[in-house]
Amino acid sequence: MANLITVGRLVLLFVVVGLIYVGNVHVVGACMVLIGFIFASDGIDGYVARKRGSTSPFGAVFDIAGDRIVENVLWVVFADLGVIPVWIPLMVLTRGFVVDGLRSLSYGEGMTAFGDRNMMRSPLTRWLTAGRFMRGLYGYAKAAGFVFLTGLVADRLSDSPGTWVASLYDPLIARIFGWSAVGMAVALTIVRGLPVIVDAWDLVVGPGRAQGPQTSNGSGEVMPGGHPTPSSGRHR
Repeated sequence: MANLITVGRLVLLFVVVGLIYVGNVHVVGACMVLIGFIFASDGIDGYVARKRGSTSPFGAVFDIAGDRIVENVLWVVFADLGVIPVWIPLMVLTRGFVVDGLRSLSYGEGMTAFGDRNMMRSPLTRWLTAGRFMRGLYGYAKAAGFVFLTGLVADRLSDSPGTWVASLYDPLIARIFGWSAVGMAVALTIVRGLPVIVDAWDLVVGPGRAQGPQTSNGSGEVMPGGHPTPSSGRHR
């Protein structure tokens, strides 16, 4: 059931993208509500999985993949429509590939992206990437930013003057709030990605390479740093 909810969010996402390209102010305006619903329903799949006792490693990874698809598709769409510069989706996509690639290494060690077994090594990086407050702030910033950008597309259409969308976007405060949400979402994308790279360094280089070159002491025992030592006689 939880995985079906994730699939449903993705189906709705692509329906909304198609409607945005219709080019009618009322249709695109309605997409603001639909995008808000997509983000509001983000936690429903996890809640359902926990309540039904059907949590699984695949479900956790699929949920993260669904979130990646939603945000990456929307960044690319809004760059294509000319409301944001193209460097934003390029940066977000690169960050996503790097972070998810590093997290795949941690999965092999029995870790998870969030929860008690996450890969973060310090309280600060754990708070930035897996803390409930930062995850919530990031989610709200993305939701507000994407809703704002959707309305901005509608406001720029030729049939926008005199509609509720134009009235909503006329006040300067509305644009300040919207662009602030977009800027915060972009900034948090970078800020929350860097700790993953730092804390995954040992997984990247491996224990042996992190400690320095290794040599054998002649008895089959590999020692770090190239300095042989007598064998203890025990298998380690």
